[in-house]
Amino acid sequence: MSSCSPSVAAQRLRATLADYVALTKPGIISLLLITTLAGMLIAQPGLPSLGLILVVMAGGALAAGGANALNMYFDRDTDEVMHRTSRRPVPGRRIPPERALVFGLSLGVIAVVLLALTTNLLSAALAGLGYLAYVLLYTLWLKRLTPQNVVIGGVAGAIPPLVGWAAVRGNLDLHALYLFAVIFFWTPPHTWALSMLIAGDYARARIPMMPVVRGEAETAWNIWLYTILLVVITILPITVRLVGLPYLLAAVVLDAWLLVLARQLLRQPNKALARRLYKATLLYLALLFVAMVVDRMVIG
Repeated sequence: MSSCSPSVAAQRLRATLADYVALTKPGIISLLLITTLAGMLIAQPGLPSLGLILVVMAGGALAAGGANALNMYFDRDTDEVMHRTSRRPVPGRRIPPERALVFGLSLGVIAVVLLALTTNLLSAALAGLGYLAYVLLYTLWLKRLTPQNVVIGGVAGAIPPLVGWAAVRGNLDLHALYLFAVIFFWTPPHTWALSMLIAGDYARARIPMMPVVRGEAETAWNIWLYTILLVVITILPITVRLVGLPYLLAAVVLDAWLLVLARQLLRQPNKALARRLYKATLLYLALLFVAMVVDRMVIG
């Protein structure tokens, strides 16, 4: 009768833990946490307590991770045929589907309970809403139904700053809804640029992403349209004094940069320019929220 050596057992444990972490899509979580923290820092003058920041970030990470795990559970059939996702823990047969399901549900419940007990019911409810929106609205319904899936499904990704705001203020106002709107209109250009890069994968999986059913040219046109809408949204708050000059200056520079890249893609739709725009959107959103935080600290 053989048994594993301690070193082999430790390696297997580390590999299993790494797979469960992969189920949560930590790369996506990091960007969501940036917007959550920004929502907290913008909500009122002065810094929230470190304890509040830690529990809100933990709750946000658990909610997003749980939703991502359920996304992998429900998408395991399409993940198997897509090169980009075929090595994920569930299609790779390293984590059984039922365990991924339990894991995702457990993280979601823990997140809502944690936020309800340590912050307030509004932030907990918003975290639960984002969790359900990503799983039910986007993954189970819109993703396989329409090329507009990322537009309506963008609601889920736009909720994290509201969670941060509500944790600090206990309510939502026009400024909080503005944070929501920025991410909502940012999501289509960001996601469609990515989908142009992996359109072949989506076609194999029969997922009706924009480039698959409408082609690159129309996708680039839609990216251009939503980029213009995003720029309008980012500039509009200055008219009602939600933000000040530091933010405005940063937004103008970032918007000009994004418009140039989106215009280049419109004139010449191809994967190289789509990749450049996709990477730019990630940095754009992070810097825009940093600018909001700095503006809040300067202007008060």
